[in-house]
Amino acid sequence: MSTGAIVQSLAYIGVTSPAAERWRAFGPDLLALEPVADGADGSLRFRNDELDWRIAIHPGDADDLAYLGWDVGSADGLARATEAIAAAGCEVHGGDVALAAIRGVEDVAWFLDPFGFRHEFTHGPHIGATPFQPGADCVRFVTGEGGLGHAVLIVPDLDAATDFYVGAMGFGHSDDIDMGLFVRFLHCNQRHHTLAFSTVPGMVGFHHLMLAVTDPDVVERAYARARADQVPVAMTLGKHTNDEMFSFYVR
Repeated sequence: MSTGAIVQSLAYIGVTSPAAERWRAFGPDLLALEPVADGADGSLRFRNDELDWRIAIHPGDADDLAYLGWDVGSADGLARATEAIAAAGCEVHGGDVALAAIRGVEDVAWFLDPFGFRHEFTHGPHIGATPFQPGADCVRFVTGEGGLGHAVLIVPDLDAATDFYVGAMGFGHSDDIDMGLFVRFLHCNQRHHTLAFSTVPGMVGFHHLMLAVTDPDVVERAYARARADQVPVAMTLGKHTNDEMFSFYVR
């Protein structure tokens, strides 16, 4: 898919959780993620490919999104991305060497979007010192040029979100689905969508992160582990109508 997006893929994600320590088991045992060394910022970290890390869990008072990291490909890409976002009226913070070291990238710049979500533009992710070793299963995650996966946000206004994520960040509009909850899907690479958003009255926040694997049997085994461990399942096994992804949702 060709877009005018200023980002190439979802590079990493950070969330806060009052149950962060439970992720030491949840990450590898259910999701088959590999735990790696905790971050210098105190976060628990996991990866699903050869990069240093992909998912950070920060101890906090609430379950919330801390930041989305976007790969912009190069120093030139970072300059273009920051210029575009500054032109859209957001204050961009760059040149933080300490933050780049914490994130394990060559360079990083961050900003808050009009809805309060923190986004980080990065390039030059560090590669792990050892090959990726999955947790509970023999699994191969789908990453590469498509990035970590996709993220879904709850925004206060669909039109304003479309104006910003499509107009300012250059995402392409993939499609919409309305099954009682209207969801808009956007792409920046070959994935059907890397970012999606919806509205829920009185709510603004993070809805979910999707991780893709190469084998549907892996999904079924993960679902069986979730049921056996009595992990809350928000949606049971099924296939999406737009990207045909076979999946389930856990909390």
